[in-house]
Amino acid sequence: MVKGMATRKVTLSLDTSAIEFAERAAKAHGVSLSAWLSKAARREAVRTGYRPPARAVNPGAQAVADEAELAAAEEELRAEG
Repeated sequence: MVKGMATRKVTLSLDTSAIEFAERAAKAHGVSLSAWLSKAARREAVRTGYRPPARAVNPGAQAVADEAELAAAEEELRAEG
């Protein structure tokens, strides 16, 4: 997760095996389940070609944040091979 990135609390339903895998992976990486799931969702979005839409409110600042988020996700993908 990019430092200083805003968070939002949500409720999700995951199948039992998915949450068990995620919990184990988060523990193995020494991060919270929330942090691990956030990183996994960002990585999967980038992997499948997602690019954030242009924002109407303060588009310059949001574009910088979006690019930083994408760069971090792409770097994580490269590091993992």
